[in-house]
Amino acid sequence: MLSRKYPTRRSTKNILVTKTIAFTTFALVAFALNSILCRLALRGEEIDAASFTGVRLVSGAAVMVLVSYLVGRRSDTGVRGIPRGGSWLSAVFLFTYAICFSLAYLGLTAGTGALILFGSVQMTMVAIAIGRGERPRPFEWIGLLTAVGGLVYLVQPGLSSPPLNSSLLMAAAGASWGIYTIIGKGTADPLASTTGNFIRTLPFAIIAAVAFIPNLHLSHRGIILAVLSGGIASGIGYTVWYAALRHLTMARAAILQLAVPVIAAVLGITLLGETATPRLYIAAGLILGGIGLTIFGRKP
Repeated sequence: MLSRKYPTRRSTKNILVTKTIAFTTFALVAFALNSILCRLALRGEEIDAASFTGVRLVSGAAVMVLVSYLVGRRSDTGVRGIPRGGSWLSAVFLFTYAICFSLAYLGLTAGTGALILFGSVQMTMVAIAIGRGERPRPFEWIGLLTAVGGLVYLVQPGLSSPPLNSSLLMAAAGASWGIYTIIGKGTADPLASTTGNFIRTLPFAIIAAVAFIPNLHLSHRGIILAVLSGGIASGIGYTVWYAALRHLTMARAAILQLAVPVIAAVLGITLLGETATPRLYIAAGLILGGIGLTIFGRKP
């Protein structure tokens, strides 16, 4: 009699771990690629910031609609995952993140922009938690103050400091993304919510395009880079990240995101020929180290 081999509990667990690692790696690289693609398009003047944002959001919405239709669960209206998802408030913050992100990269390198963005996201979420009545532990306070000090050191006037206007725009992008994340935290269907939010950003993208008409310019290469950013790095990247989050604790997910600015900096140096200054190294150590202390400090 032929014996059938059934998957053991250990093999199933190994498959799950491997899939989680693969999904997490893909998502983190995708997040970093957003910085690379945006910087590549704007640095070469292949496309203007408003058009890049618009094309990114349109392509992201298209991919999210497709993914939601294919894998989303059925909603009350009978179409899988597409209707009734998201909110206008979330869409406002998603669009604010996207437009500030693009405008900021007119003057920032990929690594510096990702570092300011990531630091601002985490500090915004911690600040909101404090405002809601959470009482940080000593290590959380130390970590928060260290990270803030790192950001201040990075943007303070000096020969190697990034442009202040661009830094403030990226900080605003990070704050918007942090608020967007908190609004959507705990949603019953993250995929449908993200799809709805992307769709709702499209009117804002049209308004921005009209407002920036004198500066509009597009090339085939610029459009392709924006589509890659919206469709793959954003749309598919967010979807894969949500899949990975099912098997990650929030603390572990936050810690893993510490890798995003590092990946962006390495890709910026490798693909864009950017250079990392001693100021960036010191600021990165302070910001990432401070955020790490904050995350670990939350554990009882």
